[in-house]
Amino acid sequence: MDFGRDMTKTPGIVAKSKIRLVDEIHLGDDPLDRELCLKANEAAKELFFGNDYTASKQATDSIEDEETLKLIDCSLYNEQHLPPARRLIQPNDLVVVFESFNDLNFVYAKPNDIFSNRNGHFHHNDFIGKPYGCKIRSKDNEGLGFLYLLRPTPELWARSLPHRTQIVHELDASMITHYLEISPNMTVCESGTGSGAMSHVILRSIAPKGKLHTYEFNKMRVGKARKEFEGHGLGHLVQVHHRDVCGKKNLLAAQNGANSEEGMEQSAEDDALTDSTSTDLDNDDTGEDEEVDDGKGGFQLGQAAAHAIFLDLPEPWLAVPHAAYTIKPNGRICSYSPCMEQTQKTVAALKQNGFHSLRTVEARLKEYYVDEYEMETPPTDLLDIPTEETVSLEKERQIGGTQKTKESEQHTEDETKVSGKKRSNDAAKGPSRKILCARPFAHMRGHTAFLTFATAGNKLRPDPNASLT
Repeated sequence: MDFGRDMTKTPGIVAKSKIRLVDEIHLGDDPLDRELCLKANEAAKELFFGNDYTASKQATDSIEDEETLKLIDCSLYNEQHLPPARRLIQPNDLVVVFESFNDLNFVYAKPNDIFSNRNGHFHHNDFIGKPYGCKIRSKDNEGLGFLYLLRPTPELWARSLPHRTQIVHELDASMITHYLEISPNMTVCESGTGSGAMSHVILRSIAPKGKLHTYEFNKMRVGKARKEFEGHGLGHLVQVHHRDVCGKKNLLAAQNGANSEEGMEQSAEDDALTDSTSTDLDNDDTGEDEEVDDGKGGFQLGQAAAHAIFLDLPEPWLAVPHAAYTIKPNGRICSYSPCMEQTQKTVAALKQNGFHSLRTVEARLKEYYVDEYEMETPPTDLLDIPTEETVSLEKERQIGGTQKTKESEQHTEDETKVSGKKRSNDAAKGPSRKILCARPFAHMRGHTAFLTFATAGNKLRPDPNASLT
């Protein structure tokens, strides 16, 4: 994806200013020029080092070593920004295939491959070199079948990815990103990688120099996620860990005894599950060193290492003590829980571990269909103004049924001629005009999850694993 590409550097206002230190060998013999250059060097040092330089002149310590003075050169400080988005599809690029409004798919454009669906067969050779957003016709069915090739974004990827688990949809993902206050170059932890939909949203927010540490206890999903991140050009922004941050193995051993039969059986079952899932990864090796889960739980990043933490777990309250140790002071945490009972336990654990400013929200998305409709301008002639006699006649007709007497009909015609204000069917109609209208969709997505947000306190928390060693 484009936000994962390397930054480009271009000379900005700072670099073009050419402020730098003038070497003494270039000062010359003129006393005025020499004094002017020395004053300019002093001004450059104050500009770059600020208060540190002023304090160093008054103290015995000096910051004017050779390596530090090399930094006083504005040509070293170019502006960095994302490169322009690639307009054309290149080989092996990820492409989101728009088949219909509710049917999206994805392909990696590979030469000589074919994508097939109910609309026909579409050759990848026709994709390569075409601009994103273009319309492609099928090779069969007389070209009646078609699809659109879209540029991948985290939202489109969430709608087209292969679901390995339940995903976080775009509305919840946007609220999580906003309330966690995620910004570029942050370090973020995510527990519960799953299908990777939320991971892509976080990666876009922390690019270009941030780091996402995402944790998944299922070995098969770990391998799939690593391969997808690398294929999307995001491998340098994310590290996928095979680890259970809750440390349920250790908790089970502590409850049942380290040598109890129940603890041994549970450990054997977990090991068997890990071995069975690892067989699917024989052909999905991404070259990363194999990570061993020691069963203790935690994020293994050290104390106060993450700016924000997102928990998408069945039992998030077990991971809260580890999150309190890993998160920075005043960092933000979010728990994604479908059930209120999970939310209640998580809230209690957050309060016990020094978090404050707790808030739980539920978001519902109501979508509208917006389109232009052509409407005729209503007539402007006067309406028929009913009198007391016409009203009484109408009541008589309602009482007597649909049959009307000739006398009442003749009386109504006379009233109409007198008033002269009945609208004519042949009245001139005004020109038609287009109006932008909206109507809600018939179906609305139901409950997804409760989002619980909290802020870490200023006090550093101890490592929960310290008591296990």
